[in-house]
Order: sequence, then structure tokens, then C-alpha cells
Amino acid sequence: MVKALFLDRDGVVNFERSEYTFRLEDFTINNGIIELLLNFQKDGFLIIIISNQGGISKGIYKKEDVEKLHNKFIKECKSNNINITDFFYCPHFPEIENCLCRKPKSLMLEKAIAKYNINITESLMIGDSERDMECAENVGIKGILIKSNKINLKILNPKFLNSKS
Repeated sequence: MVKALFLDRDGVVNFERSEYTFRLEDFTINNGIIELLLNFQKDGFLIIIISNQGGISKGIYKKEDVEKLHNKFIKECKSNNINITDFFYCPHFPEIENCLCRKPKSLMLEKAIAKYNINITESLMIGDSERDMECAENVGIKGILIKSNKINLKILNPKFLNSKS
């Protein structure tokens, strides 16, 4: 079994603008995220992004727009020797479609855990909302709540977090 670092996208990986982020020019990687990913990757964590993307269901943007942003992020990570293991995103919006994947429901995490044989007791979820924490709790993963767009590298360090367990 392996350990994984799960991250919410908007507000953790990229700047939370308080509106849908689907254009390349609006996708700004948060300060500190590259160093954070390097630290966790060096400590043996898989890196998996878990994101609600309800704007797809609303018709505001398409899956292709989401994929373009993810590819931009993957390219930036590769240039820093970081491997993003996978992206899981929910394209649904509750008033339009009912699903089991939209956070705080846990199907995205469950799929990642099964696909990569992840040890939940050694894994973490970093998010900027209570629904991220509830999603992690639903599968028994430790959740770490941060303020949107605020990466604290002193606290969000695998060695520090492992010593606090």
C-alpha cells in the first residue's frame, strides 16, 4: 500500500477567485504549492487532485476546459520534477444532477484509494472548505483545513505532520 496527498484544486492548488476558474489566463498556481508538492513527493506520497467542477453541469464551461487547466498544471509540475498521479473531478451540480462524487460525498476519494491501493491511515487531504474535510473524514483520511490561497510550508510539511500523528 502507498500513501497519498489529496488536494482540493481551487483555493489550494490555484488561486480561488470566488468565481469559476476555467480559462487558462485565470489559472494562477498558488505560492508555495510547488515546494509543498516537492516535499510530499520526496517523502513518498502520491499526489492526487480532488475537485468539484459544477460549472460543467451548469453549462458555464466544458470538460475540455478543465482538462486544459489540469494539463497546464501538470506541465508546470513536470518542469519542477513533480509527478501528479491523477486528477479526479466531479462535473455535477446538486440542483441539476444528483451524484455520489461531489464533495462532501466521497466517491472521488474512494475511486483513487481503490485505483492506487492507498493506505488511508498514512494519507492526507488538504482543502480550504468544510466539505473537503467532511469528504476526507467520510473515508477515514486525515483532513487539513487551510485558508484559501494560503500555503503554510512550516505546518504543511510531511515530517511535521507525521510527528503530530
